[in-house]
Amino acid sequence: MRILLLCHAFNSLSQCLYCELAGRGHVLSVEYDIADSVAEEAVALFRPDLIIAPYLRRAIPETIWRAHCCLVVHPGIVGDRGPSALDRAIQDGERAWGVTVLQATGEMDAGPVWASAVFPMRLARKSSLYRHEVSEAATRAVLCAVERFSRGDFVPLPPSQTVTAAGGELRPLLRQAERAIDWQRDDSRRVLARLHAADGFPGVADELFGEPCLLFDAWPEDILRGGPAGAVIAWRETAILRATVDGAVWIGHVRRCTPPDSLKLPAAEVFATQLAGIREAPLSASPAACWAAPHRTWQDIRYEEADDVGFLHFEFYNGAMSSRQCRRLLAAYDWVRQRPLQVIVLMGGRDLWSNGIHLQQIEAAESPADESWANIDAIDDLAEAIIRTDDRLTIAALQGNCAAGGCFLARAADIVWARAGVVLNPHYRNMGNLYGSEYWTYLLPARVGEMAAAAIMQQRLPLSASAGVSAGLLDACLANDPESFRIDVARRARELAQAPGLASRLREKRARRAADELQRPLADYRAAEMAELERNFYGFDPSYHIARHHFVHKTPHSWTPRHLAIHRELGWQPAP
Repeated sequence: MRILLLCHAFNSLSQCLYCELAGRGHVLSVEYDIADSVAEEAVALFRPDLIIAPYLRRAIPETIWRAHCCLVVHPGIVGDRGPSALDRAIQDGERAWGVTVLQATGEMDAGPVWASAVFPMRLARKSSLYRHEVSEAATRAVLCAVERFSRGDFVPLPPSQTVTAAGGELRPLLRQAERAIDWQRDDSRRVLARLHAADGFPGVADELFGEPCLLFDAWPEDILRGGPAGAVIAWRETAILRATVDGAVWIGHVRRCTPPDSLKLPAAEVFATQLAGIREAPLSASPAACWAAPHRTWQDIRYEEADDVGFLHFEFYNGAMSSRQCRRLLAAYDWVRQRPLQVIVLMGGRDLWSNGIHLQQIEAAESPADESWANIDAIDDLAEAIIRTDDRLTIAALQGNCAAGGCFLARAADIVWARAGVVLNPHYRNMGNLYGSEYWTYLLPARVGEMAAAAIMQQRLPLSASAGVSAGLLDACLANDPESFRIDVARRARELAQAPGLASRLREKRARRAADELQRPLADYRAAEMAELERNFYGFDPSYHIARHHFVHKTPHSWTPRHLAIHRELGWQPAP
């Protein structure tokens, strides 16, 4: 079928559905929901059999839904209605939630139900639940709905006639007055629930050091205590610790309310001056500070070890890696390399492995061009260290999505395994024709060939984990369930560490690296990539700087990129 994805932005859920539907042979095109006339034009050009709206912020025009079947993905159980479904479920402590696929009508979220799926709720941020449970439930429900539509014999029912109906009550947008934290009354559990419910967007409106700001990126703390409720009592690296009536919670990121175009940045960096008189609370003063803490606390780089295998986790917010984070991770990696290990597994974070350089911090820098260069230089140092590790096997285990430089940082490892639900975006050009580095010109063609590498970088389309294996970019697609994936990774890594042929395999690895170095040194690849990036950062074409500015400030889209909106390509003709 021809399926049009109509969405506010091509977000993680939209990309996941794109990959799943494309993998089943459907012809897909994407249109950003910019205006009624734009959507109407897209429908006229593409002539879709079905329209799916995985992520919208406004109603589909009546001119479209009356003439076409439009399936809207709502992140709530059958009967739930309103724009803050998942936020309210988290803040209210719902034990189970779901996703409903409804047909668009004149009433928001009240159309006939084509499919639904439910899931148990985790104590987690909204962004984490959205990337895992919501995306997986939405995929199941959408695929079910598409199958029912293609059969042509399914009759969707109104929400009120389903057994899981929640009354059909329309609940309004969850506003800041309802999200507010009362630091003198709310315990840590309630504070975390409110912060988790607002994570990503819109954040919780509050004050720090007398300044109005929005709070994001909350972490629990089991041990540190003290100070009046609401006070900042400690800091660690980039996060600050705030006292509650029964303990404390960490705040990783904040956004100042003034000026209004302030960016979401690491809390300890935003309020560095105010923290001068507040105690630092490092996990350890030793080089082994990355050992996993035995209790819940803020720890963005964490190390575990078992059966001759080391597991290095890096839980960086939104998968962005600043210059400082790259240097800290490289220091941790160098320390891990001193351990008596056979295999090192780079686990990334639970939700995102890496999205490459930190565009927010680059945008906030005094010289974005200089910080771009420094950030690329730092992530390249990390990639080079992984590539040059020749005395043990390295594995990148992608628990979560991966994009841009993060994809090639992962490919620097000997082996790359991905969870089945992971979506990859192994390209840079969407960021204003950014050339990219992380030794991609060395790593990608060696895996997929020159022609396939050029196609991946030019097409700029998301890849599912299974498609990544087929393309040669990944080595294996493992279990979709996150816990099962981690267990499988540990088992496979242990088997590799204990395999009798490991010494021979490492000798072959050293010989291959030496041969590659003779043919063309790594330094040459890096210099060539950086020469291209110098034009991006300092040249006459400002495309990268403009694209980055629009990205970090979330400027509304004015058009849909042509690699997504194939119906707008010159000469497009739908099949008869």
